Amino acid sequence: MRFLLDDEQVAFGRALDRMLTAAGTPGAVRAWARGEHGPGLTLWRRLAEAGVFGLAVPEAYGGVGPLPVELAVAYERLGRHAVPGPVVETAAVAALLSRLADAGEPGPAAEWLPRVCAGEARLTLTLPGGGPYALDADVCDGVFVVREGAADEAAEGAGADSGGTGRTPASRPLRRGRLLPAPPPRPPRLFLAGGHGPVQGSVDPARRLARPVPGRELPLPGAAVRAAAAHAADLAAFACAAQALGVGRALLERTVAYVGARTQFGSPVGAFQAVKHRLADTRTGLEFARPLVHGAAVALAAGAPGAAAEVAAAKATACDVAYAAARTALQLHGAIGYTAEYDLSLWIGKARALRSAWGSPADFRALALDLFRE
Repeated sequence: MRFLLDDEQVAFGRALDRMLTAAGTPGAVRAWARGEHGPGLTLWRRLAEAGVFGLAVPEAYGGVGPLPVELAVAYERLGRHAVPGPVVETAAVAALLSRLADAGEPGPAAEWLPRVCAGEARLTLTLPGGGPYALDADVCDGVFVVREGAADEAAEGAGADSGGTGRTPASRPLRRGRLLPAPPPRPPRLFLAGGHGPVQGSVDPARRLARPVPGRELPLPGAAVRAAAAHAADLAAFACAAQALGVGRALLERTVAYVGARTQFGSPVGAFQAVKHRLADTRTGLEFARPLVHGAAVALAAGAPGAAAEVAAAKATACDVAYAAARTALQLHGAIGYTAEYDLSLWIGKARALRSAWGSPADFRALALDLFRE
């Protein structure tokens, strides 16, 4: 099967490329990593004006979506230019609130989604099993937390530090020397955090993590929250895959330019057979990952029953390919590839972070295998 973008989608991608190139995005990334958000927020507003955030939002709330194919086009460009900020998380929250609106709970969508489309609100999200940290909570207007468990566990999961005990519902059954049966699962609950804890770094300095602190619960049916959270997780994985594809492409382009300009023994480094093979492998990997990402987009757009499996396959493959491209870029740039001051490090860090964001490649391979078997 061969996927081709139409003329309008191609033009949209090229327009984003021109805008992000002119905006000097690497400088905004470095500022974001220092906690200076001004240049990044300027970039955010331009992306909103270009319609990027409206692609995940239904027309009823000011958007033009959901349009997964156009989202793939846009998020590949965001990855190619290493755009900082919770771009994936904002789209995931848009998916979460849109699905809740479809289930008859339109209040949160009406409150937040028009602001997302206008570039006036940045949102982030944590889901059960995804760890306690939220991305870029310090610059977000809304930090959403979905937790499963009883009321005290939900409040605890929404941000209270457990004191380092590692206490979780799954670790509680052993009491008085007997292994008690695990309690039945509780309906998931959605919280809007009241703030966040200290900001911490990550493998990508421009991805800043913080624990949400307890906030208010949004009184919504657990079944609706569960279905909406599952949809948000799929959208987040899909957006990560598209972004990783762009990251891999940027790494390959920069490495090809570098080995074409640097000479050794009187010849460009890129003329050596071993170097050609590494670059060809990277290009082949990217070309094989692209149809998986586009196929997942088509499945999501159609609401196909197998969309989650398509997304899982795309996430595992695209993120693995981007990580392999980072390793190749690092090696072929020689010692300079390890230098944080060199712009290549912006994409290398992002490839590493996206690989494990919202689940590891192993997690998604296992998920895809299970879903394709059904």
